[in-house]
Amino acid sequence: MTTTLPAAAPDASNGPAGATAATLRPARPSRGRRLVHGRDGDPGWVRPALLGLLAGTGLLYLWGLGASGWANAFYAAAAQAGSQSWEAFFYGSSDAANSITVDKPPAALWVMAASVRLFGLSSWSLLVPEALMGVATVGVLYLAVRRVAGPGAGLLAGAATALTPVAVLVFRFDNPDALLVLLLTVAAYALTRAVETANGRWLALVGVLVGFAFLTKMLQALLVVPAFALVYLVVAPTGPGRRIRQLLVAGLAMVVAGGWWVAVVELVPASTRPYVGGSQTDSVWELIWGYNGLGRLTGDETGSVGGGTGWGQTGLSRLFGAEIGGQVAWLLPAALVLLVAGLVAVGRAPRTDRRRAALLLWGGWLLVTGLTFSLMAGIFHAYYTVALAPAVAALVGIGGGLLWQRRDRAGARAVLAATLAGTAVWSWVLLARSADFLPWLRWAVLVVGVLAAAGLLVVDRVGRRAAAALLAGTVLAGLGGPAAYAVQTAATPHTGSIPSAGPTVATTGFGGPGVGPGGAAFGGRAPDGQPPAGLPGGGATAQAPTGGSTGGAGGTTGGPGAAGTRGGAGGLLDAREVSEEVSTVLSQDASSYTWVAAAVGSNDAAGYQLATELPVMPIGGFNGSDPSPTLAQFQQYVADGQIHWFIGGGMGMRSDGGSDSASEIATWVAENFPATTVDGVTLYDLTQPAG
Repeated sequence: MTTTLPAAAPDASNGPAGATAATLRPARPSRGRRLVHGRDGDPGWVRPALLGLLAGTGLLYLWGLGASGWANAFYAAAAQAGSQSWEAFFYGSSDAANSITVDKPPAALWVMAASVRLFGLSSWSLLVPEALMGVATVGVLYLAVRRVAGPGAGLLAGAATALTPVAVLVFRFDNPDALLVLLLTVAAYALTRAVETANGRWLALVGVLVGFAFLTKMLQALLVVPAFALVYLVVAPTGPGRRIRQLLVAGLAMVVAGGWWVAVVELVPASTRPYVGGSQTDSVWELIWGYNGLGRLTGDETGSVGGGTGWGQTGLSRLFGAEIGGQVAWLLPAALVLLVAGLVAVGRAPRTDRRRAALLLWGGWLLVTGLTFSLMAGIFHAYYTVALAPAVAALVGIGGGLLWQRRDRAGARAVLAATLAGTAVWSWVLLARSADFLPWLRWAVLVVGVLAAAGLLVVDRVGRRAAAALLAGTVLAGLGGPAAYAVQTAATPHTGSIPSAGPTVATTGFGGPGVGPGGAAFGGRAPDGQPPAGLPGGGATAQAPTGGSTGGAGGTTGGPGAAGTRGGAGGLLDAREVSEEVSTVLSQDASSYTWVAAAVGSNDAAGYQLATELPVMPIGGFNGSDPSPTLAQFQQYVADGQIHWFIGGGMGMRSDGGSDSASEIATWVAENFPATTVDGVTLYDLTQPAG
């Protein structure tokens, strides 16, 4: 049997939850407080367990990392450009000659470009920083959870994050989401510190971190702000006037940290900087509110591919469907149940109770972000859901820890048992969607989960060793499924623009992570030469691989050590593998030109740029639908002798009113310059006009 103090009283596992700021300042920390906040009173198993968690996470995220080659060549090429040009570094340009930026702000590229500058261009220099961000995220989440629920809950939360399949994918990939998740997790930790004593400096740090997260992925970073602000406004142990003033200061810090780069780009004349990729008017402001902003919610994204109908069914069930479920939803039902149960458990605690604050913080993060992902009608990919992983894991750790502390109460035991049994059944459902992947595992998880749930009902009557065994069974049943998916994800090379985690699952319609209906992957064309399924005009029932590449018919992103690359055409969402013969031709007399070549679409251009490490102009940006350059501008570049080759066969896809400049340029080149074929690639020599 264990005893638990009333929720309103100071708790040895929580510190002085009901204390005011005045009583906190002069008081010496109790042994119970040190147990949560410091190392002096930790049991002997805590430090080895934490080091083991971080080491295991590092091994999972770093092992065989180079097999994915460039991973997402779109961002890899921009990092390569930033390593050669400080201007490209600052703006996040796709090429070192600064024709156009990527369609995101550059903070994530700054990390990768700095690594490439230090260690040279390779898949390891690009991807190791991402993996280390993952390890740091797990460590910071542990620190945040242990401050309110103890080291055991912190370790559970850290392990749940580390083993979330989509987290394994993203922290082994070069998309901006890795830095976004790290910055927001650190911000949540800083807020946890701020609400303890109404510390304005910690709160200002929250604003700075969210601001830099905005410079990573724009408005998505702000989804946590409502929960963060509400928690501080309600919980901070000081007067309402001071709380409001501190929030205003933190808001100002957020605006400055996230707005300075936007202001610089908007104020610099367009003629002296690269074009803002993803916009139709060469404006970061448009990019913020359009393509990367409200357009993601409404589907009205000028120049986007697929419009408002090509990104799957919206609704509250979206996160539990075939496309998303195996990515992040293993513990999502448990997190929601434990959020409610945790709030009930601390329901009579004072306003300043830090356990309630933590539940509201992570719960608000989960609910606002989860509802946004569920209902957004614009561009949506499965890997976006990595932003939910820290919140889900924290709620499982905190809520589970609070109920475990109260396991002498029948209600707490019943909720724990029901939550575990439900998680085991849900894992069985998710594993059944990939029936050929370890078919025995779903039954093992189900049996262990049901038995452990039954044991939890009588855990107050068993000895310490039996309780420890039940706890181990609980963790095994809850994390067994995602752990298996996590290992499979780490063992599978991932390339292209739409990666996804886990083994093959059965899906219908536009639901297969990484591929469109009909089995044709995004990027390139289907074998019959039609546009890829999932883009306008495509659609069918599919058996969708959720892991591996997103290459088109015959093409994946090439790169050093890339496994399973097939070579070929590349396309809209994938770079082509470039042969040494083509690379040699493009590199000839490179110093005489600003761009050694131009190609339609950033991904097509990226493959050649990474192969040659020379600037290649991506006409039309990511989708090939940006008016950069216009036909007149391109003709002037050619007349000035700034571009040597035009690479034919690239794919652009205009939708929702995007520019026709790319197709106009391609037509003009084909009509006025001779074509030659080098190792299957059509090249037009722009220095030798026909006739």
